[in-house]
Amino acid sequence: GQINIELSEETAEGVYANLAIITHSSSEFVYDFIRMMPGVPKAKVKSRIVMTPEHAKRLMRALAENVSKYEAQFGLIRED
Repeated sequence: GQINIELSEETAEGVYANLAIITHSSSEFVYDFIRMMPGVPKAKVKSRIVMTPEHAKRLMRALAENVSKYEAQFGLIRED
């Protein structure tokens, strides 16, 4: 079947993050998304996502697939 997914205006705006910290336990993965500002030694977590290990593995595969598709279309992503 199909899933009807709703996206509120506030959520659709997104949250910018340039740092992610990932931690885990035996039952969950925790993703903290952070926005670091140049020259500022302090930063706040802007969003936290918690998921099961099974969903974390699905996310890892989906990210790898999408990075591959991106690089096929736009070229290699440089990591400085």
